[in-house]
Amino acid sequence: MLTDKKISAVIACYRDEESLPILYQRLTAVLKDITPRHEIVFVNGGSVDNAEVFLRDIARKDPHVVVVNHSRNFTSQGSFSSGMEVATGDAVVLLDADLQDPPELIQKFVEKWKEGYEVIYGVRSKREGPLFFSLATKIFYWTFRKLSYVDIPLDAGDFSLMDRRVVNILNAMPERDRFIRGLRAWVGFKQTGIPFHRPERMFGKSTNNFLKNIQWAKKGFFSFSYKPLEWISYLGFAIVVVSIAAIIFYLISYFIFPSQAGTRGIQTIIVLILFMGGIQLLSLSIIGEYVGRIFEEVKQRPKFIVKDIINDPRKEKPSV
Repeated sequence: MLTDKKISAVIACYRDEESLPILYQRLTAVLKDITPRHEIVFVNGGSVDNAEVFLRDIARKDPHVVVVNHSRNFTSQGSFSSGMEVATGDAVVLLDADLQDPPELIQKFVEKWKEGYEVIYGVRSKREGPLFFSLATKIFYWTFRKLSYVDIPLDAGDFSLMDRRVVNILNAMPERDRFIRGLRAWVGFKQTGIPFHRPERMFGKSTNNFLKNIQWAKKGFFSFSYKPLEWISYLGFAIVVVSIAAIIFYLISYFIFPSQAGTRGIQTIIVLILFMGGIQLLSLSIIGEYVGRIFEEVKQRPKFIVKDIINDPRKEKPSV
């Protein structure tokens, strides 16, 4: 036993029917070795398979299991946010249900927590899967660190342990459109990473695809960086400078080569129209990304909708 404090594990579930029994067994064994006081919070994001049936069954048999069923899929970020609000542990662990976040690493998380660290995250030292996806992920994290005002560790996902104080702060944040690993870095506190080998998905196919990964990248960039807006102003200034230089150049060429001025002028106008049109569309799209996020926030819709909760720890405490 590493500690007598309560540890909560929050698992985001979506189409993970096959992996859930294995995850439950492994996670239960790990948590029993760490502390007698633990809870496992499964958040079912409106999964269309039989995951809810399995989760309801184990919740009836095991009082340490808490099941939160959402009305539909509110993404993994909504599931983690929901689970953190329900969890009552002194520390909360976030992990996915696809077995790519090894539960056995939680023991090392707790050891670092006992040393005084308040946020401990897993760092993917090696990732199984397509080379293109691994390369794209590394490019995203590198670019994000260069552009963002928040320093998110390279190859650090949602898999992490957070102290109760950190969880309370995240729960109190009013943001709807959440990027938890970014918020986790933003709050500060004493943080450290533990490297681990991220295995391939054991069952089924990932719900992420190329377009969804692009959306993830956009969420990170536009939630934690003002650089794109700064680029627009810099680009506008540069275009003004180039335009003035071009005007001077063509005035000079008009007097030196008057016979070619008409032909060159038509070609130049066409190129400039296309160029400026592209710049305007790009600028509008960047501004639109920020406006879209503002639009989502001001509507103040809930981050998620809970259909029901089984073994809600805030109402009753499971026996040890």
